[in-house]
Amino acid sequence: MKIAIMGFGVVGSGVGEIIKNNAESIAEKVSESVEIKYILDLRDFPDSEFKCFTKDFNDILNDDEVKLVVEVMGGTNPAYTFTKQLLSAKKHVVTSNKELVAKHGTELLEIAKANSVNYMFEASVGGGIPIIRPLINCLAGNEINNIKGILNGTTNYILTQMISCGKSFDEALKGAQENGYAEKDPTADVEGHDTCRKTAILASLAFGKEVDSEKIQTEGITKITLSDVALANKLGYSIKLIGLCEKAENGVYAEVCPMLIPKDNMLSGIDDVFNGIMVNGSFVGDVMFYGRGAGMLPTASAVVGDIIDIVRHKDKNVGIMWTKAEEGYLLDNAERKNSYFVRISSNDEISGEFIVKKIANDTEIGLITSEMTETKLKDMLKEKGVNALSIIKLVK
Repeated sequence: MKIAIMGFGVVGSGVGEIIKNNAESIAEKVSESVEIKYILDLRDFPDSEFKCFTKDFNDILNDDEVKLVVEVMGGTNPAYTFTKQLLSAKKHVVTSNKELVAKHGTELLEIAKANSVNYMFEASVGGGIPIIRPLINCLAGNEINNIKGILNGTTNYILTQMISCGKSFDEALKGAQENGYAEKDPTADVEGHDTCRKTAILASLAFGKEVDSEKIQTEGITKITLSDVALANKLGYSIKLIGLCEKAENGVYAEVCPMLIPKDNMLSGIDDVFNGIMVNGSFVGDVMFYGRGAGMLPTASAVVGDIIDIVRHKDKNVGIMWTKAEEGYLLDNAERKNSYFVRISSNDEISGEFIVKKIANDTEIGLITSEMTETKLKDMLKEKGVNALSIIKLVK
């Protein structure tokens, strides 16, 4: 099997390294060798051990020997155009590009099916953590009720530093950048966009209809304070950035936001750059997937896993698919019932049956509410003349 790699950055070079170093093992698994014929990148790599670089995409597109292409370029341009052309030319494509899958996955999967090839993206969610294949194969006998997970290692590292070391958000972010966990521009991570794309992919796969990432209510961690962290800790909770999707009678809920996790919940103990994804199935109950959600070799490992799967099924489409959703399929989270953590000033008088738990420090009070909609909670606080300093959902 002759393959090509498009993009020789962190993940692309990792894929090359694994294929080169594990060539014999891979060949034994699939009964044929896997050889890299081209690596597409606009940069020069004079010191690389690979000598098959090209700067012309058409070298790959027009070579009938190349049956599979790894797209690890990132972004949607030109990755989207290239991927469409490759699938239409009956070449299998493997990607780690979550932005592309979240935005154009429905169309690209349809093109792959029409051409009897495969478009696979295990590495697009959770890095090296297997989650896509378990959802479509191992858990296929279940109706998926919900998925909730810590899907971004950068934000999890920042929150861990705030919880364990008492660092402010800005201090923790600076440490994440110094350690190489956060980009110079960390917006995609800290504002929740990265988690949102992954949540959209998981929701689309789990429930069979496209969930548009651009319509998912998304909130990052930039507003989380040390006061939130301290009061939540006293109440028996950790704060994590959670991507959540849940099936309902008339559609699905999907959102990304900081949530309070009870300390006896498995997600609560996932710290630093690690990710954790909890899937609830109708028969299996809760299943947990845990590991490194990013990094050169963990992500490349997932890419190579897809390559091996395709080589085993190179003459057929394996049937990963979701369809377009009807208008209104993605439901309004403001009408979904939840319990909430509310932080208020100690000067505010508040009481009522809706308060389940309460704790205070010198200047502020932390409350846990009973289940209600966010709309009702805000209306209730307004009626009582209380200004909420923070409102954070509790994970169910």
